[in-house]
Amino acid sequence: MPSDRLTETSIREEEEEEEEEEEEEEEEEKKKKKKKKKKKKKKKKKKKKKKKRKKKERKKERKTERKRER
Repeated sequence: MPSDRLTETSIREEEEEEEEEEEEEEEEEKKKKKKKKKKKKKKKKKKKKKKKRKKKERKKERKTERKRER
């Protein structure tokens, strides 16, 4: 009987360890996804900023060109 208790306990411990490992893996995956999303957002923001800058430059160029024409 005592050996049954030992195996039962060890089995339970193993299951708990596996569960913990799964939880850790899930958390890591979530972190990776979050990081990827953040990176994508940052890239998008950078692109938007660049586009805005170009637009501003073009506007300035047109303005100076109109001044020259006068």
